[in-house]
Amino acid sequence: MLMPKKVKFRKHQRGGKLPAKTKGGAELSFGSIGLKSLEAGLVSARQIEAARRAMTRYIQRGGKIWIRIFPDKPMTKKGDETPMGKGKGSVDHFVSVVSPGRIIFEMDGVAMSVARQALKLASDKLSVKTRIEERK
Repeated sequence: MLMPKKVKFRKHQRGGKLPAKTKGGAELSFGSIGLKSLEAGLVSARQIEAARRAMTRYIQRGGKIWIRIFPDKPMTKKGDETPMGKGKGSVDHFVSVVSPGRIIFEMDGVAMSVARQALKLASDKLSVKTRIEERK
């Protein structure tokens, strides 16, 4: 599963409003077809891995897949039945902050119909609405 080797701060604040539009990563850079986010949200490392596995299985080890997001934000969780107070919980998992317009996955080297279906399977695993983008 994806996670950073080292972080500057062990526990981040969750933050308030999610970004309105992506600053970068809105264009296809590597592949000929990709999966673009339509809304802001947090995508966990488990969701990224599940989507990657779904795509890889469907294309049967053909072509190439690029993952354009990385889960670098630690999310904490307090133990079950822990009373209020007693500080912030320990790091439970890592998430990637995804803004609208961000390319999440790219693919190349397979037929377009196969790539579309693989990206559809991947989008079902993610917690944000997505659209399939093709290079013009």
